[in-house]
Amino acid sequence: MTAPSHRRSLRTRRTVVASAAALAAGIGAATFVMNANADSVDLYHRTLAAKDGWASSGTGTTGGTKADSAHTFTVSTRAQLVKALGSASDTTPRIIKIKGTIDANTDDAGKKLTCANYASGTGYSLTSYLKAYDPSTYGTSKLPSGTQETARAAAQTKQAKNIAFKVPANTSIVGVPGTNAGISGGMLQIQNVDNVIVRNLSFAATEDCFPQWDPTDGDDGNWNSNYDSVTLRGATHVWADHNTFTDAPHLDSANPKYYGREYQIHDGALDITKGSDLVTVSRNQFTNHDKTMLIGSSDTDSTGKLRVSIHHNVWKGVIQRAPLARIGQIHIYNNYYDVTTLNGYAPQYSINSRAKAQVVAENNYWKLPSTAKAAKLLSGDGTGSVAGSGNLVNGAVTDLVAAYNAASSKDLKTTVNWTPTLTAGLESSAKSLPTSLGTTTGAGVLS
Repeated sequence: MTAPSHRRSLRTRRTVVASAAALAAGIGAATFVMNANADSVDLYHRTLAAKDGWASSGTGTTGGTKADSAHTFTVSTRAQLVKALGSASDTTPRIIKIKGTIDANTDDAGKKLTCANYASGTGYSLTSYLKAYDPSTYGTSKLPSGTQETARAAAQTKQAKNIAFKVPANTSIVGVPGTNAGISGGMLQIQNVDNVIVRNLSFAATEDCFPQWDPTDGDDGNWNSNYDSVTLRGATHVWADHNTFTDAPHLDSANPKYYGREYQIHDGALDITKGSDLVTVSRNQFTNHDKTMLIGSSDTDSTGKLRVSIHHNVWKGVIQRAPLARIGQIHIYNNYYDVTTLNGYAPQYSINSRAKAQVVAENNYWKLPSTAKAAKLLSGDGTGSVAGSGNLVNGAVTDLVAAYNAASSKDLKTTVNWTPTLTAGLESSAKSLPTSLGTTTGAGVLS
C-alpha cells in the first residue's frame, strides 16, 4: 500500500530546512523554515484524519476545534498556561497556543524556582535522607518510612503542584510555529478526559527533584522519579503529533550514584496507562531518554483498553520502552529506530510485549551498529505477542521475533487476536524512513 495522495501533496507544498547542529546532537530537527501551508484549516483547528490510528475510532479526535474566541488563548508563561487550562472538569472546547518555551519551574510572577524552593519548609534534605535509609543500616526489605520519607513526599508534592498541568477534555494544545514552542521542566497530565490534541511542542528537562529510594526494586534497589513529560491516565481519544521529547540539557550521564545506583531524576517521556484508550502517536521525535513510553502501568491495567497506534516516529538515543506494551492492541508501523549509543544512552531493546499484549509491528526500520544484535531489539515475558512483517534492519528484511526467540528462553508469540484497519498513511516499504522522517518529525515542522 502506498501513502495517500494527500500526504504527497502536503510535502510538495513544504520547504523544510533542518538544523544540522540539532540533528547531530540527536535532539531532532529543532529549527525549520517552511513555506505557508495551503491547507484551508489552520494549524490550531486541525483534527485527526479519518482512519489515522486508534484515536480516529468512533467519535474521532477533534480536540478544541469548536472553541469560541473566549476559549482560544495564546500563552507564553506558566501562569498564563494554568489560567488557559482552567478546571480539569470543564469540558468547554478550548485551543491553547503556546508561544515560545514555558519554564514550568517558575512561580506566578515568573520567578525561577529550584529544588531548594520546593524543599523549603518540609524538613527534607538529601544528606539526611541518604543517612536515614542507607541499606547497610536501614536494610533492603522495605520501602523508606519515617520523618525524612514524609518530608521527601511533601517536597515532591510541592513540586508537582507547580509543574503538573492538568488538561481538560476537548482541548488542543499546539505550539506556535517559529517560536521554539514547548514546555521545559513540566508535565502535561491528561487524566480521565476525552478528546485531546497535543502538537508541535518540545518537551525537555522534565525532572523530579526528589526521587524515592526503593531497595526492593530489582536485585540492588533503584531510585524512582515521578513525572512524565506527557502522561495519559484513563484518557481516551488522544492524538500526540509532531512533538519532540528529550532529557536535555541534563542528560542521565550527569546523574550521580547513591547506594551504588543511579539517582534517576527522569521518568517517562510519553506514558499511556490506567486504562487509557484510543490513542494515536505520530511523527514525534524521542531522543536522549531511558524509560520512554509505557503502555499499561501493570499486568492487570485494563483489559479491552490500551489500544494505541504508533507511527512515523523517530527513536534515537532511547534505552528502552519504545514502547513497553501490556494487555492492549498496539499497532507500531513506519517508525525509524536508531539504536546507536548517543550521549551515553545505550539502547537495551526497542519493543517489549508482555502481559498478553497484542502488538503488530510492521514496516519499521532499525539502524543497528555492528556491535549490536537483532535479537536484542525485542523483549517480553513469554505471554506477549508480536506479529507483522516488512521490518528492516540496516536495509535488510528481518524476522525480529525469530531472532529474539532463538536467543531467549521466554518466546514471544507470533500471532495476535486482531487485525489493524485504521491505517491511513501506512507505507508498504520502510526503506525511505531514515531519510524521510529526519525532516518531517518532531516539533517545529508544522506551519
